[in-house]
Amino acid sequence: MEARVHFITLGVRDFANAVRFYRDGLGFPLSPASVDDVAFFRLGGLVLALYPWDKLAADATVPAAGSGFRGVTLAHNVRQKEDVARVLALAEAAG
Repeated sequence: MEARVHFITLGVRDFANAVRFYRDGLGFPLSPASVDDVAFFRLGGLVLALYPWDKLAADATVPAAGSGFRGVTLAHNVRQKEDVARVLALAEAAG
């Protein structure tokens, strides 16, 4: 099978704040295909989508209740070691 992961959706509890974090804080370009309750960010060959937590749970037909670690992490790789501190500072400043 050819590995073809191109789309990742994150369920977020505070949609507007999450959009601000990725768009304004990290500078990810918001796609014009975004609508009221879903935001798309084109990141090279990947699309990162933000969707309200409860709606994503409903789409997956699982309960939205629960907390704690879900066994998923996302990594932002930088080109040079020197860029790590700059990107971390951007993320911290964005909340």
